[in-house]
Parts: sequence; structure tokens; C-alpha cells
Amino acid sequence: MIVLAGIERRFLVGDQVVAALRGIDLSLADGEYVAVMGPSGSGKSTLLNILGLLDRPDAGTYALGGIETTTLGEERRAALRRDRIGFIFQSFHLIPRLTAAENVELPLTLAGVAPRERRERVAQALEALGLTPRAHHRPDQLSGGQRQRVAIARATIMAPGLVLADEPTGNLDRASGEEVIRALEGLNARGLTLILVTHDPQLGGRARRRIRMDDGAIAEDRCV
Repeated sequence: MIVLAGIERRFLVGDQVVAALRGIDLSLADGEYVAVMGPSGSGKSTLLNILGLLDRPDAGTYALGGIETTTLGEERRAALRRDRIGFIFQSFHLIPRLTAAENVELPLTLAGVAPRERRERVAQALEALGLTPRAHHRPDQLSGGQRQRVAIARATIMAPGLVLADEPTGNLDRASGEEVIRALEGLNARGLTLILVTHDPQLGGRARRRIRMDDGAIAEDRCV
């Protein structure tokens, strides 16, 4: 369960204070599929950064799974990010010198998971996303859609309950984008909460809940 109450975020731009988020109240149940849409500068990415514990609000509260996060220290916030949240970005962020399997394995290595368990979990993740034949290929040997699926496998290898996807198809052609969205929707079907930020109304229209932001506020929130 995610509960935001009265979230405010302001930035100093030159000598002016700009309100990026204004009075955001939002509750999300576990397993929801949510699209966050709106024009550039509407607050979509700032909201995603707050949800992902990459940024702190200036006011308001954010409870993630019953834990009030806004008062936590950085070490505890980092642990929550590692254990409960998966991030998927437009630009993949894969490590070029590592193979697909090694990129997916990295969070497990950093978390101190034993080698045998790491190998088993990586093999399962790659198989689930149709990447087993590409396990030993480096990113420059993969298509855009394959690279994004590797990023999805890495984002979910720690079994997070929440996946945040920021324009995950932005660098892909339509066929590859469809492939990636189907992979994300498959994860959601297995119970993960999926929050997707997109400029694409067709893509956003696939979500069961659609939030439209404007000028730092939620202008519309509807379920279909």
C-alpha cells in the first residue's frame, strides 16, 4: 500500500521558487497498474522520484507498506529502495562491460546473496523474459528491446513489490516497445504494483488507473 498525503516539493530556479508538486494526496493498493501522464513540467518525474525514495518532499507524508518514509535516515531509505522498489528508465543504464546475466546479477551481488542462489535466480529471471539465449551477450550485442528487458530483469531480481517505469519505451521502436510493455504487464499480472510515467496516451491507456498531472497537481485520477 502506498499513501501520499499533502506532498509538496519546491525547487529554487534562479531567484524564484517553483512548486513542482502541490498538495499531492494519493493512495495506491498493492498490485495496481497506474499510468501517470501529463505535459512536460507537470510534475510526473518529480512524483516518481518521491515514490522511489530518490528525493524527499518539502512537506507531507509518504507511507510505503506501512512505513512512514519521510522521516527515515538515508541508510534506511536506501535499504527500502533496494528491497522494495525496482526502477526502469528510458536509457536502460546497463553496464557495457557486463553480460546480460552479469547486469541482472549485480543487485544480488551487492546484497550479499550466495553465488549458487544468484545463478539460479538470474537464470529464472532471464527465462521469464525470454532472454536465456542472450544471457552471455553484452549490451552492445543486444537490440533495444532486449536491453530494456535485461533492465526489467535487473530491476525485479530482488523481488520488489513496486516497479517504477519512467518512459520505458521512449527509445524504442513500436514493436520493441510493445515487447517491453507486455513484459511489464506480465510482472503486474503476478502481483507487482506497476507505476508507469509516459507521454504516450496510447500506452497510458493500457493501464487500469490513469492519473493526469498538470502544474504540479493531480488534475484527474480515474479507474477503468
